[in-house]
Amino acid sequence: MADLKNGSEIVLGIEKLVYEGYGLARIDGLPVFVDGVCAGDVVNAKIISVNKHYARAGVVSIIEPSEHRVTPFCPLHKVCGGCGWQFIDYDFQLSQKREIVFETVSKIAGREIEVYPVCPSPKIREFRSKIQYPVSQTKVSKRIVAGYYKRGTHELVNIKYCPIQPRIIDKISEFIKINAQELSISAYNEKKKSGELRHVVFRYSVDRNECIVIFVVNNSVLNPKIAALAKKVAEEFAHVKGCCVNYNTARTNVIMSERTECILGDDFYFEKIGEVEYRISANSFFQVNVGTAKNILDSVKEIIKTNFSDSRILDAYSGVSSFGLYVKDHAKEVVSVEESKAASQDAVFNAELNRAKNCVILNGDAGKIFEKLISDGENFDVTILDPPRKGCSEQSRKYAVQLTKKAIVYVSCNPSTLARDIKYFEQNGFVAQYIKPFDMFCHSYHIESLCLLLKKD
Repeated sequence: MADLKNGSEIVLGIEKLVYEGYGLARIDGLPVFVDGVCAGDVVNAKIISVNKHYARAGVVSIIEPSEHRVTPFCPLHKVCGGCGWQFIDYDFQLSQKREIVFETVSKIAGREIEVYPVCPSPKIREFRSKIQYPVSQTKVSKRIVAGYYKRGTHELVNIKYCPIQPRIIDKISEFIKINAQELSISAYNEKKKSGELRHVVFRYSVDRNECIVIFVVNNSVLNPKIAALAKKVAEEFAHVKGCCVNYNTARTNVIMSERTECILGDDFYFEKIGEVEYRISANSFFQVNVGTAKNILDSVKEIIKTNFSDSRILDAYSGVSSFGLYVKDHAKEVVSVEESKAASQDAVFNAELNRAKNCVILNGDAGKIFEKLISDGENFDVTILDPPRKGCSEQSRKYAVQLTKKAIVYVSCNPSTLARDIKYFEQNGFVAQYIKPFDMFCHSYHIESLCLLLKKD
């Protein structure tokens, strides 16, 4: 151990995969996290960094490959940071994700909670319906490129074909790159904080096989060249039902600002899941894998239908009212709470579209609205929570406990914050019954989970 230092080469046996996608090995008990490996691999690795708690290493060569290794189906797999687990067979990906959820929750929440087998994605190729490409420009030829960053870097990999998104997006993206260059549209330069086109965002409807295109620009007014590009795209592709411009001059890594202008066609698209149709605007959140989203929605609906039929339901962090509208036929009343103004406007439209007379839409911060509901003497049989990666705020956790009489249904995209919030709820009168993971983000370490918590007594 004393000789372990940066640049040291050492043979490692990979025990398992952990959250963030690394393989775990050990040297005299010291955890070593290795990128680009599979459980069961024996590798020759080079130490990248080391401290008294853990080390990080990169693979020099594979001495003995794991039985779970397969040939990646994407030729750019090794350089693109889009989905890092393609070299692992799909069933083993799912089993490792289940273990990640179980171990993360056990460690943070402080007890073992049953974790069901991961529900697989109905499609493991061409499943992604929201694509966000950063844009760059080559130094000499000024060629416009767009794609994903290499893992852990801001070095852009130009993507011409991505097998996890609809084929039509590849065609539209390539057309945009070629025509942006012909129109002399400059790409944003992160270091210089200059240039026009920052990102191209696609929002795709699986149900209707159409999309909207959003040009994210480093500008506060519409550049006629961007308008001309949008016109060319819409004329070339019948799949494109609208083009928008998002004005983002902030010097941060936030992709889109709240200011979006529709410059052609519509700034929204429609997606249908089960019997529910959703309008989704350019700035509104919606799950990226519609097939897996349906599996989660069906599971939540089954919980409500079987155990809490004809209940009052609070649907928090509700987006376009995905869960609220999906369970409305088994509820007495649904109150959906969403902070995003655009998503709340979609939710109001969607309630009318789906004739949901028992759905109320409230726009505002979850914690603040929860506080007002308490002051108004409101309570609910079931609260559905679907927070962002950072989990519930301290305020919303506290008030959710006070508002909820029977059960909390928690949907999470981050096992760590899920575990933290489960611990809080269990310390405040609820008991987690089980966790059911779903594969929303195939070929990556990311995992979506549903946890049912029942109030004691």
